[in-house]
Amino acid sequence: MKQQALALDLPVLQPRTFDAAFLEQVRAVDAELLVAAAFGRIFSREFLDLFPRGGINLHASLLPRYRGPSPITAVILNGETQTGVTVQRLAPKMDTGDILGVRSLPLTGQETTGSLSTILADLGAELLPATLKDMEQGRVRPVAQDESKASYCSKEDGRIDWNADAAMTERLIRAYDPWPRAFTAWGGQRLNLLAGGVYPGTVGTSGKERGLVLAVDNRYGILVNTGAGVLCVSRLQLQARKPLDWRSFVNGQKDFIGSRLGE
Repeated sequence: MKQQALALDLPVLQPRTFDAAFLEQVRAVDAELLVAAAFGRIFSREFLDLFPRGGINLHASLLPRYRGPSPITAVILNGETQTGVTVQRLAPKMDTGDILGVRSLPLTGQETTGSLSTILADLGAELLPATLKDMEQGRVRPVAQDESKASYCSKEDGRIDWNADAAMTERLIRAYDPWPRAFTAWGGQRLNLLAGGVYPGTVGTSGKERGLVLAVDNRYGILVNTGAGVLCVSRLQLQARKPLDWRSFVNGQKDFIGSRLGE
């Protein structure tokens, strides 16, 4: 995006802090409206006052659901069936401003944070200029957010809790792809689980520890016991090593089957 701006002979400012010198640079641009996307911080009143028409923000959820820094991850973790993008007025509290435009998107249940981020970026690239055009032509009717429906998301570290059920763990794997990855411990090392699912077959788990590597299935991969159901893992990565498909991993780690993850 920086290169595109430079190609259009637009000024590009990259401040470390919003100090007085930077505020003067912004004032010299003489912009009417501030447009923010994926910025992750609240602008000061002093900064916003530089823009006669205030500021708007593109947020990757259907506000007021999933306010905060990681809405895409949160949507996947919670098993939502739809999400979208919202253009809102910038407000003193993060993601609480009046809604100016919305685009919704149905979810398949197969998305990762990486793939969904790309889809929502494209959707936002359609919504944002359309909203700006509507604002210019006086067609926007701001809608206050319903605080009773608000929810918030926060950043987590991707650590797998083997007491959770297999469906939750499968969502965790997708939610933390590509970063920071869903992970567990094995043999004192970090083990990233890169792809998996809920095992549709049957395997005996009665009385067995959660996190126990039960067996392998030639179609679905490595089978791991969870708090409810069995997780099948098809791709994984041991600390400081390259990602492997499940067959290659098991062939290289002969003691993996029957071991317990999370230790």
